[in-house]
Amino acid sequence: MPSSLRATQPIGIFDSGIGGLTVAGAVARLLPNERIVYFGDTAHLPYGDKSFEAIQGYSNRIADFLLEQDCKLILIACNTASAAAYDTLKVHLGNRALLLNVIDPLVKAVAADETIKKVGIIATKATVSSGVYERKLKEARPSLEVASLATALLASMIEAGFYNNSVSQAIINSYLSYPDFQDIQGMLLACTHYPLIRNEIDFYFRHRVNVYDSTDTAARAVKEALEANGLLNTEPNAGKRFCVSDYTDAFAHTTKLFFGQEISLEHCPIWD
Repeated sequence: MPSSLRATQPIGIFDSGIGGLTVAGAVARLLPNERIVYFGDTAHLPYGDKSFEAIQGYSNRIADFLLEQDCKLILIACNTASAAAYDTLKVHLGNRALLLNVIDPLVKAVAADETIKKVGIIATKATVSSGVYERKLKEARPSLEVASLATALLASMIEAGFYNNSVSQAIINSYLSYPDFQDIQGMLLACTHYPLIRNEIDFYFRHRVNVYDSTDTAARAVKEALEANGLLNTEPNAGKRFCVSDYTDAFAHTTKLFFGQEISLEHCPIWD
């Protein structure tokens, strides 16, 4: 850890949009003394149809912005960016800040659960196509069976506030009835939007399948990294700043769904 980092510095969290606010909310609940700077790259969403090179470029610039805000740790709260940019961003940051992603904590949690012999994964097409979860899970536990499914409708459905009703349950049920999921013991929600439909997923499986999402697992990883490096803030200092690269009223309206309370978005056009 570079000696220049201090416990009183904020945590930086970024996503391709506002879905990562589910992770930011979990971090805020677990670590109430920490300041948070959130950046949603709404000017470029969705990242799923961008090249890895483009996502790496976006991520490097966002990391520079978060460094300008004096962040001690940066969390990539986006599965696509975690898959595409984590390695290059680690080199880009060097020792200027700690770096975490949302993939590794989920993989660690699932692999450690010996009751799971086969796990299902639902995610965006880009995340499933990358194969990153299957590869990392197999590295962690070679005997683990993995079944993945791209669930293209879910993120847009959730962003429209369309969940926890009979129609959304029917769509979710249609995806989860995928034949390869019939004998799973665990379900991994590999999109930061999906915690909002966790109850519906639990309902489908009648609570007989262990469901994992990136909220609490990522928050615990942040806490562990801060503790390991002596950077956990113990004094009340919990300011929060929420930035987006492109502002619309629709984004502002949707933030409450993901963060769980009213927040104020700040337009930060870092691409200008």
